[in-house]
Amino acid sequence: MTSALATDVPERTTTTPIRAVCLDIDDTLVDYGQAARTALVALAGRDDAWPLWERANARHFARLLAGEIDYETMRRDRARAFYRDLGERLDDGEIAEREARRQVVMERSWSVYADVLPCLDWLRAAGLRVAAVTNASGAHQRAKLDALGLSDFFDHVAIAGEIRAAKPDPVIFHTTCLALGVDPGEAVHVGDRLDLDAVGARDAGLHGVWLNRDGKRTPPPPGVSVITSLAELPGLLVCDMAWEQAVAVPPARR
Repeated sequence: MTSALATDVPERTTTTPIRAVCLDIDDTLVDYGQAARTALVALAGRDDAWPLWERANARHFARLLAGEIDYETMRRDRARAFYRDLGERLDDGEIAEREARRQVVMERSWSVYADVLPCLDWLRAAGLRVAAVTNASGAHQRAKLDALGLSDFFDHVAIAGEIRAAKPDPVIFHTTCLALGVDPGEAVHVGDRLDLDAVGARDAGLHGVWLNRDGKRTPPPPGVSVITSLAELPGLLVCDMAWEQAVAVPPARR
């Protein structure tokens, strides 16, 4: 599938050169969902508990994004709710021990999508500034990028907890652009969440790109571009966004 661009795109997409690309981490660069599911199966001994985990995660992650709790409290409360749904009532010590074991298994299961390294190579060779923008904890995400050999590709890593603003808050996008030395209209943000990533970036004045890996049949709102693989990103930048750069553009590796 080729990149699809919503018809009602602000005029700046054809007049403002793109100088920077921001990328979400989990389920954009790293197959977080599969790693998390593998870890949960190893801990709970069953795969049918995943919907319960997703429900607990959605509820408590929303509290994190709203600024009601910090990351560690979110993890504790999420685990407590999950195990309660399984019929277990655990104290804080047992929850911490199980979370530590889950984290170990998950870290061993991290993997980078096949389209990531070719895309990052292209972005760097093309002379673009590159940032990672994440709502997860700083230490956790930096360790992940280091372990997977991705850290050197980024000029900046924006962490919601450190900035005290999480996607889709414009503050995290504007802070990232400031760190990269570009205006919001000169930056593209790519992520797997239509609401937090693509729409959030668009509303902050960036070019919002939804990475729809699963091929969801959700029509994009005006001003949001859609790709199904990072292999499509170079074409989107060069063609659909009228990207201008004074360096030779290398071919994207497949």
